[in-house]
Amino acid sequence: MPEPAPPLLPAPPARMLGWRRVRFVLIAAFVSSLLMKLGSQAPYPIVLLRMLIVGFATVLVFGVFERWPARLPRWSARWVLQVVGVAATIPFAAILAYTLTTADNSLPWWQDKLYLAGVTKVIVYGLLVAPWMAIAALLRQIRGEAQRQALAFELERSRYERNALDARLRMLQAQVEPHFLFNTLANVRELVDAGSPQASTVLASLIAYLRAAVPRLHGPAATLGQELELVRAYLEVMHMRMPDRLQYALHADEAALALDCPPMTLLTLVENAVRHGIDPSEEGGRIDVRVRLRDGRCLAEVADTGIGLSRTGDGLGTGLANLRERLQLAYGDDTRLVLIELQPHGVRAEIEFPAQRSAP
Repeated sequence: MPEPAPPLLPAPPARMLGWRRVRFVLIAAFVSSLLMKLGSQAPYPIVLLRMLIVGFATVLVFGVFERWPARLPRWSARWVLQVVGVAATIPFAAILAYTLTTADNSLPWWQDKLYLAGVTKVIVYGLLVAPWMAIAALLRQIRGEAQRQALAFELERSRYERNALDARLRMLQAQVEPHFLFNTLANVRELVDAGSPQASTVLASLIAYLRAAVPRLHGPAATLGQELELVRAYLEVMHMRMPDRLQYALHADEAALALDCPPMTLLTLVENAVRHGIDPSEEGGRIDVRVRLRDGRCLAEVADTGIGLSRTGDGLGTGLANLRERLQLAYGDDTRLVLIELQPHGVRAEIEFPAQRSAP
């Protein structure tokens, strides 16, 4: 079950005076100081310092109301509180700026007409500009939050799709396991019922094979080399059961042995050839397994000289139907599984998929 999404938390304290906001205050204070310097007799560094004090005071209030109070009444919006807070801070910040920068004067700033006019000018300018800057910052913040939520939603959706895909693959593997086990155990039962002296030998070989094969059924991936080992062991068991009716050969490019493939891929093809091709034929037949590399793709084929598709009327069955779906889940549309009827009789199953190799 997926974990519930964590509740939305207020903005972290670090963002109250983060670099982006500090940079914004520096730029805004520089531009404002150039405008305020016009008609002012104060040195430019003093004018710039006043604008910096006002700017940082408003940004600090903006950040405080971004976090506090943690809960607001339903009728109140946080952005309104932030904009109103910025506007209300302007007069106090302007008074603080002039108080700090005129501390060495003989007269207080409110008794000097020039200073009083300067404070008024800063307050009016701040009330005209600062709230709009706050609104613009809020819009950028909302847009960024919407983008983050959209990205989080997309990541969550991808996680759900991946979980659904994994569950589907596990379900298909669970269908393959009993299908294969029932078929092979049925072959042993036939030998036991017939009183064949080979029953014990075949059963011992089957037990040894299952000890190697069953742990790999649950693996997320296998290599073609491992698949060929299982195919060889399976064909040895089948050859013991019908030594006069089954011949086989395996051919593989050396470079293809380390490539990835879904577990039980080749074995499903071979088991299908034995079950639906060689076993029903009175004469038996031959199975040839070939694995090749060509132009960055892997081509695997299993050809048998059994009774063919026309005699069975059904070339797929549970094993191949599940294999086709597993290949689609693993490689999407970049894979191919076809059955070709051979003359005078027999079937060739061909699989093509991308040549991929897991990192060591």
